[in-house]
This record gives sequence, structure tokens and C-alpha cells, in this order.
Amino acid sequence: MIFHIIVGDMASAPLKEAVALEPQMAGTVVVLKDLLHLGELVKAEGQSFSDLRSAYWNKVIPHEKTPILTNDLERVLDISTQLHNSDVATAWIWLAPSPADVSAYHWLLGYLGKHREKLRVVNIAGLPFLDENGKLYYPKNFSQILPKEIVKARRLARQLTAGELEVDSYEWQKIVEENAGVRIHDGGKKLVSKTDDYYDKAILSICSEQFQKASKVIKQTLSKMEVPTGDLWLVWRIRTLIVQGQLIAQGDSNKAMNEFEIRLPGEPLITTEESNTTA
Repeated sequence: MIFHIIVGDMASAPLKEAVALEPQMAGTVVVLKDLLHLGELVKAEGQSFSDLRSAYWNKVIPHEKTPILTNDLERVLDISTQLHNSDVATAWIWLAPSPADVSAYHWLLGYLGKHREKLRVVNIAGLPFLDENGKLYYPKNFSQILPKEIVKARRLARQLTAGELEVDSYEWQKIVEENAGVRIHDGGKKLVSKTDDYYDKAILSICSEQFQKASKVIKQTLSKMEVPTGDLWLVWRIRTLIVQGQLIAQGDSNKAMNEFEIRLPGEPLITTEESNTTA
């Protein structure tokens, strides 16, 4: 029995297919929903970690009909219990070179590190895979990998050394002490703390003096600037920039991202068509 631990629904999709294809990978895919490279990590007195993280995401995404509940920790503790009670169960952490995965990896060691002999890591950083056309590429997320390639990647699963466990566990302690709003991937298994406004410059670089749908700005920020946060987090930053006066909104910015427009402050540029209409 293998507990395959991976971050995010999109990344888990090809892994689930791979597990269904390969008998040697038989087990349960456990999808972590929380993106631990974003938001506060230090809980208040009497507050649980899950309550802290739920409160953070409800602040970032405040208009959901159903409040967001983050329960990754409870599920990881259940895995720890099952590893303790079973002689055959193992847990595999699927690790891609992204800040979300690296953050989750370090966090998981605090709860699963005591089961080192039953713990495996599948680290794909810097390794080539084949795409649908048989060409080599270097993925940054498991969502980019074909299921049959993930089946091959199972051979990468290895046990951490005692030294690795000690060093990597300390990395999370450092990150928690810094308690920054953003954590970026700095190569290998390293993280660097940044402030909440770290990606604001990327958002503003996509904007102009002409109104654009917020959804368009977010899509371009995610793709062109390769910002690894997800669209809902960027909506929160756009709303913050509007409050700060760094962006001007047209429409209700509390609504969905495709229902309002944004532009930089200053006089809007007049297009040739508008100039001819005015004349």
C-alpha cells in the first residue's frame, strides 16, 4: 500500500492515471490542496494550523459561497498513523521543481520524517521527460507529464538519508520563523522568503493605460511572467493594487475576474479609431 502525496488537482490527474496503469504503484493518491508557498505560517495562541491556513485563504478569496476549509494536516496525520500501524505501507512524496511542491516537501517532513524507512521521495528536478511527440523537455510540474512517463519515474523513488532529513527539516523551521507572505523556489530544495507584493511588479508590467479585462491580465501574468501562484491569488493582489491606487478599476472588482477591467493610472491612450471618431 502506497500513499502517493502530491500538490494540486491538476498535478494529481496524470499521477492517478499512472497508479491505475502500474500494479507496482498501487495505492491511494493524496492531493494536498493548500499552497504552502503563499501566506502566513505562524498560528496564534489557541489556533490550529488548519484554522490559520483556512483563514488565510478566506482572506485571499473572500467571496466564496462556502467558506474554504483547509484540512491537509489532518489527512497527513492520518497517513502517519497508518504508517505506524502497518508493516507494509509506505508514503511517496512527489516533488517537482516548483515553490508549492518544495514548500509541501519540507512541511511534510515534520510529520512523516519519523517514518524515514517507510518514506520515499520522487524528485524530478532537472530530469528530462518525453512529450507526446517524443521530444525531451524538463517539466516544472507533474501536470505537464504524461501518465506513462510518470510510471517510468517511479524508479526515482528513494529513501532520504538521515543527513538529508536533518538538513531539509531545518529549512522549514527557517521558513516558518521568517513567516513571509511569499516563498519562491531558489533551486534544488531551497526556498527564499519574499513579501506579499513580490509579484505586483509582474502584474503591473502587463497592464497599460487602456482598460483590459482583469482575467486577461491574470492569464498573461501567469503565462508570460511564469508566476506560480494561481489565478485567484493574483485577483487578490489586483484588488489590493486597486485599493492602493496603483490600478484603476472599471466595474465591480469584488466580482469574478472576467467581470471587471483594470488599467494603470494616468490619461488613457487614444487609439487611432477613437481619434477619428472624435474628429
